Amino acid sequence: MPALFTSQAVEATIRAALSHRYKLTAERGHGETGADIIAKRGRETIAIEAISFKSSPPARAKDFFEAFFRAVSRLDKGATRCVMAMPKRFGMGLPQRAKATGLAWRRIGRAFPELEIWLVDTEAGDIRQTKWSEWLTS
Repeated sequence: MPALFTSQAVEATIRAALSHRYKLTAERGHGETGADIIAKRGRETIAIEAISFKSSPPARAKDFFEAFFRAVSRLDKGATRCVMAMPKRFGMGLPQRAKATGLAWRRIGRAFPELEIWLVDTEAGDIRQTKWSEWLTS
């Protein structure tokens, strides 16, 4: 299943944006586990999981929820912020995903106040940083 926007492009954009303000871990090698990026500055530790945008809606959903579990698992490793980073195109469907999940989405936000969703524009090099709870509008 082809990725319309790759996780590598998302990761590269984030690295370029954060490299002047944070100390970043090196890129992981093939088969290495752990967060895609750990960004540190003072007492702040951001664990970032980057995902692609695939052409198949079921594959996108699977990647989204796997990234969620990987992101929150970084709390055990000392993360003060847990980030799911994805191509900005994901933002078009996030309000619907949050609404469909409803109470569970709200409870996840309360349980994990460190959880963030970053929408990455790989062409412009911009990152829209949001809290998980911002996506549930009602």
